[in-house]
Amino acid sequence: MLDIILLGIIQGIAEFLPISSSAHLIIFREIFGLGSSIGSNIELAFDLSLHFGTLLAIIIYFFNELWKILTEGITKGNKTKDGKLFWFLILATIPAGIVGVLFEDIVESFFRHQLWLIALALIIMGIIIYLVDKKSKIDKGIQDLKWYQALIIGCAQVFALIPGFSRSGTTITASRALGINREDSAKFSFYLSVPVVAGATLFSLIKDNTLAIISENLIIFGVGILISFIVGLLCISFLLKYIKRNDFKIFMIYRTVLGLIVLIMLFK
Repeated sequence: MLDIILLGIIQGIAEFLPISSSAHLIIFREIFGLGSSIGSNIELAFDLSLHFGTLLAIIIYFFNELWKILTEGITKGNKTKDGKLFWFLILATIPAGIVGVLFEDIVESFFRHQLWLIALALIIMGIIIYLVDKKSKIDKGIQDLKWYQALIIGCAQVFALIPGFSRSGTTITASRALGINREDSAKFSFYLSVPVVAGATLFSLIKDNTLAIISENLIIFGVGILISFIVGLLCISFLLKYIKRNDFKIFMIYRTVLGLIVLIMLFK
């Protein structure tokens, strides 16, 4: 139970900070043995349940904004800014959705087990997000996005299928490169995670034995979802306040240090 709680905390923190939640779950499990008591047969489904918890955190935290985007998108199309944003989110979801479905087996069987690659991704993406943010001088809002810019952000999200790159990290970096201010870059990243995580959850549920695994381990999944949800709410609030006055340097340092630690432990 302690492992479940700690993994829920890690997910809640790492999902919204640009440090890669999937990489953290894998590293803490494989390198530090956290969660080793959780059977390998439910490992992937459990990770998905943690992502579901953070998905709920986004929906609750941004409920009013998301509801307005959804209703205006359906009823008014692209005639309003929020309606247009709805269709931009759909557009930005397509690249990762297609690649995720086509290459799911490769991601699960190869990339999730290459700790050296995950470590390098942490380091490289950490440096990239810091440099891009530092050099971005334009300060546009999320409402200034063009359709092709939304598609670019969606294409950047594809890299997050490789643990270590970070979904929030890749999308925030792409948004900053396009001149979107930090706060709105983070918000668009959060909004974009809703269809992505919801789609991944539904896709996983239709697999052969996922529902059976969940029904047999309700306490494990329930606690994981609850912890990641609570911690996720706190981290959304923290990040939005933090980036108003600070850059991404601290995240670059953290990602680099963690990546180096993993590489040293692998090749010592």
